Amino acid sequence: MDASQRKPILELRGISKRFGAVLALSNVDFEVYPGEVVGLVGDNGAGKSTLVKTIAGVYQPDSGQYIFEGREVTISGPRAATDLGIETVYQDLALCDNLDVVSNLYLGREQTEAVIPGVRAIDEVSMEKTAVRLLADLHVRLPSVRRAIATLSGGQRQSVAVTRAVMWDSKVVLLDEPTAALGVEQTRQVKDLIGRLRERGLALVVISHNLADVFDVCDRIIVLRLGRRVATFDIRGTNPEQVVSAITGAEFAGAPGQGGQP
Repeated sequence: MDASQRKPILELRGISKRFGAVLALSNVDFEVYPGEVVGLVGDNGAGKSTLVKTIAGVYQPDSGQYIFEGREVTISGPRAATDLGIETVYQDLALCDNLDVVSNLYLGREQTEAVIPGVRAIDEVSMEKTAVRLLADLHVRLPSVRRAIATLSGGQRQSVAVTRAVMWDSKVVLLDEPTAALGVEQTRQVKDLIGRLRERGLALVVISHNLADVFDVCDRIIVLRLGRRVATFDIRGTNPEQVVSAITGAEFAGAPGQGGQP
């Protein structure tokens, strides 16, 4: 299919959200396509977190349309977003340090098997086999899937959290500051994983303050400022200085790739 005929897997139109006197989002449009990585950037207070939580179902917008796979839907909570195939990896990762990798991957979704009539037990063998296979498919290297999360490096922990987000037929994955506080090698591992998920056709949204990482992994950048979408950039036709100018509101002329829709 010609690129111009592609349709977003997820699209928000005219989203507004107010908290008391504070207008956090004002008539914001957003879209991401299958097999695309979109960077969502902006200064503190720009509305990034509010937009992500609206996509994830944590917040319900005051107005606007939420469209998934070409159909308008109502997202009443996080479970509704998850049921559509939208997963979010927040900065705190929401992993249980005292549990091993397998237990974290299946937390709340454990597989069971019948042991005697009317009694079921967790199927540890099946869960471990599936976990090993999935991690190998994604080239995620860990010392052991039975190691406690607390013993893993930051990059390994991030990779486990991302793997958990994509193992349930996910179609859209939101990554909140996925490389924050990681070392060089750990950051490379996470960025490589994002690239592999793109190749699998997933749509990914990366929320980050690190423009170097955004330019490394993203196809487009959407800039929010003061609750509004103010610029859109194609990575191939822009540079970090132009993105910074949009983030801060500084004037700049002739920036290729800006715009389309504000």
